[in-house]
Amino acid sequence: MRLLMIYCTQFAYKTSVKNLEGAPDIHEEKSAENALIGFIHVEPKDEENLSYAETKLVKNLKWAARKNETNTIVLHSFAHLAEEKGDPEMTGKLIDNAAARLKKAGYETWQTPFGYFLDLDVRAPGHSFARIFKEF
Repeated sequence: MRLLMIYCTQFAYKTSVKNLEGAPDIHEEKSAENALIGFIHVEPKDEENLSYAETKLVKNLKWAARKNETNTIVLHSFAHLAEEKGDPEMTGKLIDNAAARLKKAGYETWQTPFGYFLDLDVRAPGHSFARIFKEF
């Protein structure tokens, strides 16, 4: 898995183009302030041990949220951080499970629409923990 975490003072998206055939038709705009955005790239190797990948994902997101003093985490499937991509069904399941765990831990958590390209508005401050990349 590859995970790019960006702390945003302002984050907004609008659905643009559906890129996954089975995805429901969604037309929405949403925004958040002072949120950690997790750009998540699931790889085929993650499918061998989804539980491990999910746990590492959740731990890294919680750590970065604490470092940026936010309780809001947005999960975004972002299959552009590596050449090999995981199965879309497994990716969706992993992200859904991570969201449930984060909510149970008290984080305000939501997901961008799965299977869509989005128009993004990202405003991120320039400090050391605002942009973090992890590979596991």
